[in-house]
Amino acid sequence: MNVSHLPLRVAIGAFVLNSGVSKWNLEGDGAASMHGMAVGAIPPLRRLPAEQFARLLAGTEVALGAALLLPFVPSALAGLGLLGFGGGLLRLYWATPGMHEPGSPRPTQQGVPIAKDSWLVGAGLTLLLDDVLGRAAGKRRGLGRQISRRCGRRRG
Repeated sequence: MNVSHLPLRVAIGAFVLNSGVSKWNLEGDGAASMHGMAVGAIPPLRRLPAEQFARLLAGTEVALGAALLLPFVPSALAGLGLLGFGGGLLRLYWATPGMHEPGSPRPTQQGVPIAKDSWLVGAGLTLLLDDVLGRAAGKRRGLGRQISRRCGRRRG
């Protein structure tokens, strides 16, 4: 893990982990409300019972939060998980009536709490791209050094 990723991973990881833990025992109306909103955006979720959906969502958040907090999980992998999770939230935002102004991505007052989750997509992309591109650049530099050593430097 790149040390510069630490503040981003800790802040988001703690937030997502806490969200998952708080949903872990969600039942009744709370689970039904969350499930109903998700079904509106992704109709196949209707097949899952509300409490099972809530537990699955909570488990996903706990796993993602833990992945972000554990330094041995590569930033690219943690970023990919964050990108997928944030993308799902944006799908929920876009597909739920009343969340954004008609024909526009601008949120309504009702949509602001979910639209703000777009930062998760940006953070996920940052972790993914920085890790992948950083590794690629490091390998190129390493290869250049290896070639230089093997060929020997000519001194004039």
